[in-house]
Amino acid sequence: MSGFDRSRLSRLGDIIAGHVERDTVGGVAWLVARHDDVEAGEAGTLTRGAPQPVRHDSIFRIASMTKPIAAVAALMLVEEGRLRIDDPVDDMLPELADRKVLVDGQGPLDGATVPAHRPITLDDVLTFRLGLGMDFAAPWPQPLLTAMAELGFGAGPPEPQGPPEPDEWMRRLGTLPLLYQPGERWLYNSGSDVLGVLIARAAGQPLDVVMRERIFEPLGMVDTGFVTAHPDRLGSCYATDPETGARTVYDAPDGQWCTPPAFPSAAGGLVSTLDDLHAFARMLLSGGRLPDGTRLLSRASVEAMTTDQLGVDRGAPGPSFDGSQGWGFGVGVQVRRVGLGPTVGGYGWAGGLGTSWGNDPRESLIGVVLTTDMFISAFPPPAVIQDFWNATYAALDD
Repeated sequence: MSGFDRSRLSRLGDIIAGHVERDTVGGVAWLVARHDDVEAGEAGTLTRGAPQPVRHDSIFRIASMTKPIAAVAALMLVEEGRLRIDDPVDDMLPELADRKVLVDGQGPLDGATVPAHRPITLDDVLTFRLGLGMDFAAPWPQPLLTAMAELGFGAGPPEPQGPPEPDEWMRRLGTLPLLYQPGERWLYNSGSDVLGVLIARAAGQPLDVVMRERIFEPLGMVDTGFVTAHPDRLGSCYATDPETGARTVYDAPDGQWCTPPAFPSAAGGLVSTLDDLHAFARMLLSGGRLPDGTRLLSRASVEAMTTDQLGVDRGAPGPSFDGSQGWGFGVGVQVRRVGLGPTVGGYGWAGGLGTSWGNDPRESLIGVVLTTDMFISAFPPPAVIQDFWNATYAALDD
């Protein structure tokens, strides 16, 4: 059984190619899988003006799609008893103990503070409710993000060669107040970087080693990591000025991902390929199982990871402005269907450097789209990403 309408699947490829022809995006690789049917395609070049086309094994900077992978590593440590969901993280992250919390979370960082009501827990870190991060509902510029940039955290798009090594990173983070009480409000991004340090300390190994040995090697994700030895397969990453439309190279093939970073970012540091991400997505869709039937992760962990932990349906703030998406452990979760898909219970995430992935258990569907062009804004995503998902759901056939 295919699960896809062949003519509509062909239309998906034509739509992607059309974006390349109109130069709304430089290069794209995509994959959709349903049941035993795996279909993929490519269009464009890895670098504009260069002859090398995007191929199936081209490597892309997946940015925030790193977050779900880090969450899996953390859940594996929970299953081993090295971490506990509801335990404070003070012992392993003493830099975050005894925090002060701003009275006005959207005010200046030198404003009035009160003591934290309780310690930060692993649950807070996984669900992005530790009190630190980007507030989607707050005006710009945001004082915390400005301070993080001044401290060398790299508070904007991923810059692997910027932040200091993990212990110094945590020391600097510990100088900042929390914006909100632990558990009070969802704030984007910082939780995953904190999680990466926590994973490394709990495992007694650097984060890149933990992820390679526990996730990438068992899944056969041979091209995924915080650095690549294949810049010829990486290509360029482009930024576009939202006001002028001018396009610049954000990162060249021999740029920041060709040298191991001092701080492996669990929030946005990985590069990967279609096949590697398909392997990761297939493991989650299979309830944590590897192709040979053995388990990488328990079904309970997968279910907890991919269930909204915020209560978005009861009015809690989350990652989408319209309240259609909640947040599990390191991953967005659909709580209300919008447009053609995903259906309720679908989960996944996007990377601001031009990528998107989703699993839809109800449809037995996996989708991955990787591009060379950064998002101009998170909402709405670029047209090529929107069109990929609309055409994917339109191609389902049963």
